[in-house]
Amino acid sequence: MNLPNKITIFRVCLIPVFVVFLLLPESILPYGNFIALFVFIIAALSDAVDGHIARKHHMVTDFGKFMDPLADKLLVSAALLIFVEQGSVQSWIVIIIISREFIISGFRLIAANRSIVIAASMWAKIKTTMQMIMCLLFIVNFDNVVFNIAEQTAMYLSLVLTIVSLIDYLYKNRAILAEGTK
Repeated sequence: MNLPNKITIFRVCLIPVFVVFLLLPESILPYGNFIALFVFIIAALSDAVDGHIARKHHMVTDFGKFMDPLADKLLVSAALLIFVEQGSVQSWIVIIIISREFIISGFRLIAANRSIVIAASMWAKIKTTMQMIMCLLFIVNFDNVVFNIAEQTAMYLSLVLTIVSLIDYLYKNRAILAEGTK
């Protein structure tokens, strides 16, 4: 297993650590959310690192193409589900965001069966970045008006970008969908 894939596996292993620290009550672990924030940042940054190493050193693998985006989806989905439980984010927003991920993953599987690789689009990269920013804001969760506005803005921008990136993927790859209906 090459280094980028090891970093991806490391990111997946950080997810339960992140979840535990974010869910522990303040009475048990004061400032656990800041530890969770640190773990989330390490996980999010490792995504950029493994991708950079894989491209720079020609270490891109099928495993990495599959696991790297899956690791991101798992990290963001875990955070979003916790935010729903904490009452910070409405469940319908999380349902739309996670549904988009399932749709695109299924779509990529169909394309892969036809030996077509669908790379991440610009909209998808912007969407992921905004989702990470949104998660960071909700993890820190400072309780003041300005910060609450920033959280809500990031949440709705993430939602809009999720929908835009889904439409973009489906439109750009509509030929693949058309082949499946024949």
